[in-house]
Amino acid sequence: MTSISYVQQQRITRLCVRCGLLLMQYGAESAVVVDLSKRLGFALGMSSVECSLNFNAITLTTICNERCITTTRDTINQSINVNLLVQIQQIVNKTEATVDDDNLIDRTTLAFDELDKTVYPTWLVSIFVGASCAAFAYLNGGSWSITAVTFIAGMVAMFTRIYLAKHHFNPFITVIVTAFIASLIGATTYYFDIGNNADIAVASSVLLLVPSFPLINSFSDILKGYVNIGVGRAVFTYMLTLSACVGIVMALVLLRIQHWGF
Repeated sequence: MTSISYVQQQRITRLCVRCGLLLMQYGAESAVVVDLSKRLGFALGMSSVECSLNFNAITLTTICNERCITTTRDTINQSINVNLLVQIQQIVNKTEATVDDDNLIDRTTLAFDELDKTVYPTWLVSIFVGASCAAFAYLNGGSWSITAVTFIAGMVAMFTRIYLAKHHFNPFITVIVTAFIASLIGATTYYFDIGNNADIAVASSVLLLVPSFPLINSFSDILKGYVNIGVGRAVFTYMLTLSACVGIVMALVLLRIQHWGF
């Protein structure tokens, strides 16, 4: 594209911020968000692209022919979707590889419109999460009965978490309720004297609430110079962990289990 009008630059700016927004919402680290947003802008003909990130917002500026356009968008946390992140990277790569195409903006817009955002069914995710919790319990020395209770607790807890997330509950409330239900089911091993070690069932049932991916992203952001958003993500992760602890304690207090642990 030899000449870019103001309207075209507006569209390119919207595409770049849309790219960064989707990456932030679905779990990409800050360096990837900035890199792909800038690369998309350069591929579409911008002479400069600047991107600034906050924990819940993205600000992006494009410059072309000494003309500057800036836009800001709020972000909404979504579930982690690596498949979507890969699709966005493929779109950027394809845009960079395209040369002398006057319809490149339209093609790129269409590619973003056609992103495959489908996810696995809730029942399937719940079963596999329950199986992973059960495997953890078994590997830690739990008997088959402990493993079975852990599987049920993890499956029901994951189903509850997805249900609450779909209905836009506060993420901290979602984690508290999920931890409470998982611990409540796992702690039945105390009351009915099931298996060889009831502590294993309670500990393994809440394995799905460990915020490993956000925690890794927060450390990565801080190490790569994105301190503000890294600290924000770290605080968010610690709050999720605290919420899980609150849910576990509530279940143990309700069942009057005074001493729990290995």
